Amino acid sequence: MNVSIIGFGYWGPNLVRNFQKIKHCSVTHIAESQKERHKKIHELYPDVIISTFEEIITNPNIDAVVIATSISSHYELANAALKNNKHVLIEKPMAESEKNALELIRLSKQQKKILMVDHTYLYTGAIQEIKKIIDGGSLGEIFYVDSIRANLGKFQSDFNVLWDLAPHDISIMNYLINEKPISVQAIGKSYTKNELESIAYLVLHYQSNKIMHLNCSWISPIKIRTMIIGGSKKMLVFDDLEQKKIRIYDKNFQNNVTSNDDTLEPKFSSKEGLLVMAEDFINSITNGQEPLSDSNLGLEVVKILEASQKSIKNNGEKVFL
Repeated sequence: MNVSIIGFGYWGPNLVRNFQKIKHCSVTHIAESQKERHKKIHELYPDVIISTFEEIITNPNIDAVVIATSISSHYELANAALKNNKHVLIEKPMAESEKNALELIRLSKQQKKILMVDHTYLYTGAIQEIKKIIDGGSLGEIFYVDSIRANLGKFQSDFNVLWDLAPHDISIMNYLINEKPISVQAIGKSYTKNELESIAYLVLHYQSNKIMHLNCSWISPIKIRTMIIGGSKKMLVFDDLEQKKIRIYDKNFQNNVTSNDDTLEPKFSSKEGLLVMAEDFINSITNGQEPLSDSNLGLEVVKILEASQKSIKNNGEKVFL
């Protein structure tokens, strides 16, 4: 299976490294417009050919392309690749509008090609373990999810903090509870020169009365990656920056049960999520099956992000999906 990577900036090197580990898969070409990065490519992967996007998508020996460029270019590049009969993996978020995401899905079905979105967190051992815990009923009925994803920078120039950080938590939430939100509310403020929101708060409402609250920030003095999941039986805390990432608290706020000896710390696979994601992409192509992080999930994330932008513009007005 011959794969090409489009973009060798922040995420591209990680993608190349992991795809190169997969049996019967080879990264043969990389397209990178910034020539100052070519030296690094040659040093790390001397056998990989530096090429242009146009040369890659018209090369009959290349089976799939992985798009790791800015959001604004996702649709154009994926559209061209699909039209040239390539399987496509797109870095999150899938596209900058629901309309464009739907068109990519339509085109992938027409061309009978795999279209996948890189929601890497779904493939981590921690999230897979949390999914098992929730599906097994240990937490009871899920009432709420409260999540914080914050750091200092990296400030983007073409989209706000929600488009940058929220796809992780939105995709996790959709996967864990297998339910789509019915409405969105969001507020945000810009404290940078480009006037894009650098801090924002997103609330998702569900038909089953669940609620998700997400705090995203580029202007936090510390890095935070925490998600709290509250259930009718127990509560779970996922902290991606801790060595012991999952803690289950045997506390029931409804009955005011607060024993001291109440914490469980489940163990899970430490295999890199990005490698598992890359393997899923290759296996989906080989076996003709839909990947876990498929284009429909990518579409749902884009719909929520687009609705959040509308809500911010209207001072936190509830937007129905």
